[in-house]
Amino acid sequence: MSTFKTQDGTEIFYKDFGTGQPIVFHHGWPLSSDDWDAQMMFFLKQGYRVIAHDRRGHGRSSQTSEGNNMETYASDIAELTAALDLKNAIHVGHSTGGGEVIRYAAKYGKERVAKAVIISAVTPIMIQNESNPEGVPLAVFDEIRQGTGFNRAQYFYDFPIAFYGWNREGQTVKEGIKHNWWRQGMVGSVLAHYEGIKAFSESDFTEDLKSLDIPVLVLHGEDDQIVPYGQAPRAAKLLKNGKLISYPGFPHGMPTTEAETINKDILEFIKS
Repeated sequence: MSTFKTQDGTEIFYKDFGTGQPIVFHHGWPLSSDDWDAQMMFFLKQGYRVIAHDRRGHGRSSQTSEGNNMETYASDIAELTAALDLKNAIHVGHSTGGGEVIRYAAKYGKERVAKAVIISAVTPIMIQNESNPEGVPLAVFDEIRQGTGFNRAQYFYDFPIAFYGWNREGQTVKEGIKHNWWRQGMVGSVLAHYEGIKAFSESDFTEDLKSLDIPVLVLHGEDDQIVPYGQAPRAAKLLKNGKLISYPGFPHGMPTTEAETINKDILEFIKS
């Protein structure tokens, strides 16, 4: 099992397959690197080196009581990419991982990152406040905190329904995908998941987005019930070199349910 130890002693689990230009995948809350299986295999077969990590407190990484915040998430990536000496890398992030990619690229990755892709991302900021009146009310995140912190097994069992859009007419639950989501979530730390809600909902990536010069692809489903679609055009507008692709009817978890489409668009962007 490949692990890397950060300066504060946290062990970060990661997968590293293949050779060639590196693509680094950043998973969403509360999952793990396993959520990228469909992308890891696809891009490996395309001749890329594919790398994915379990964020601290998630999956097989250390269940830390400290550092469950966006700044530390990005710092951990900076240490990992330096240890692996990744250069000219493509960084791809889903949901919370999209925020992690943007914070890392803006603060640490300018000499190492060639392009970035953010999918169903929490950028530029999710929570509703005076500067973001169109955001999601605090009460929504408080409900997620309550379910995660104090009824996690059942809450995580139910959460994939909206995550994958299976509550829409004509959709059916894919039991294997649902159970795999629950498995990934339950392996992680309840504390990290609880504190991570603040990290993904209240982190403001506005200045990070503005500072980036690299090409950034923004992908978002128009029927995302977890991170509202409105996030995507706002994020794309802040980027100097951003491109937005939206997908009518696609859910939050579209890298899994719509992998063929998503992978094709990412590959085209990488090769452009």
